[in-house]
Amino acid sequence: MQKPRLRFWQIWNMSFGFLGIQFGWALQMANMSSIYEYLGAKANQIPILWLAAPLTGLIVQPIIGQMSDRTWNRLGRRRPYFLIGALLSSGALLLMPNVGVLWMAAGLLWILDASINISMEPFRAFVADMLPEEQRTRGFAMQSIFIGLGAVIASALPWLLTNVLHVRGTASSSGIPFNVKISFYLGAAAFLGAVLWTIFTTKEYPPQDLAAFRRAQRARRGVGEAASDVLLAIREMPVTMRQLAWVQICTWLGLFCMWIYFPVAVAHNVYGAEDQSSPLYAQGVEWAGICFGIYSAVCFVFSFALPWLARVVGRKTTHSVCLACGALGLISVAVIHDKNVLILSMLGVGMAWASTLSMPYVIVSSAIPPERTGIYMGIFNFFIVTPEILASLCFGWLMNHVLHNNRVAAVVTGGVFMLLAALLVQRVQEPRPALVKPIQAAA
Repeated sequence: MQKPRLRFWQIWNMSFGFLGIQFGWALQMANMSSIYEYLGAKANQIPILWLAAPLTGLIVQPIIGQMSDRTWNRLGRRRPYFLIGALLSSGALLLMPNVGVLWMAAGLLWILDASINISMEPFRAFVADMLPEEQRTRGFAMQSIFIGLGAVIASALPWLLTNVLHVRGTASSSGIPFNVKISFYLGAAAFLGAVLWTIFTTKEYPPQDLAAFRRAQRARRGVGEAASDVLLAIREMPVTMRQLAWVQICTWLGLFCMWIYFPVAVAHNVYGAEDQSSPLYAQGVEWAGICFGIYSAVCFVFSFALPWLARVVGRKTTHSVCLACGALGLISVAVIHDKNVLILSMLGVGMAWASTLSMPYVIVSSAIPPERTGIYMGIFNFFIVTPEILASLCFGWLMNHVLHNNRVAAVVTGGVFMLLAALLVQRVQEPRPALVKPIQAAA
């Protein structure tokens, strides 16, 4: 099918739901480690408590991808999953800041991550479904723009509520601050509202042969069939995707190290908090949220330049340079003791984050069969969640026996992984773009 070129606002509308999805991700990334410590977790316990996030992605995303490839109803192919995931995620966000014990927080994070993945995976396939190949860099970059914007607001929200809006209230009985609770409530509303915007403003293309599609739907149902499809797709994985796998593994090892240890590293090593009961601890975590907001703001701004940069120097070179900038940003944390200088580190991280959210997906979308976009985008997520699972299972031991619970060293280790990813990008074989002239969209 020759897909029409979409106008700017059409791409804007189809990507807007990612603004809400990122509210959910950013709130948990900036606050879950501190919530765990409020509930009594030790530094070496935090990685295993984050295990829920990658495990749910490993299981949920390929299954949702396979199901959405074979779905067509009144809402379309991908939009039913946007809606289900948004409803479940919003409920989990409302409950999270009211937990009273550690196991409840870990269990609710599992539910939250499964729900976010139900919405997020079809959004990746949505770009390949709706856009011709020459517009996909713009499409994935638009998703990065909304991811950056959502993360800026969500990461900084607790600080903004306290220092700008002067919202005051009583912490929960477990010690979770009032501003964090309100942030999660606002995040729930933003998640559902943004996803509904995309659902109501964007129509999907129906299958070319709807009758044949319906017959295939009836013939291939059930969990066993889904698992069989996933295994077959893995065996037939394109070479480009296999090579990108190693880039993704190293990149996300680096990001995971940053997400779980940067907030507590700032609290302990920059602010000098001895434990989570110190007022300095809350200030440090809030400032780390500001830093996350800064790198997300850089992601937002830099994403506008990514399509142009990719055209000028190529997608691989663009991604390598951006990852190298992110690596330097994380490694520099080792020599920074002034909270304001940390903002400079986040500039490089923001560039790496913007590229990570778009360039690998642009490259892989050109290498996979269009009719299996959903399932392959789900499998591509394996190379994100597998390193996170490894970090969750192994990093506690490394913290105890190698890094001696030094949270800054953990962040620097993440930078080393990201630098390796920058080097591995250069061995990826890009597929040649299809020479298909698109139909112009009607005005």
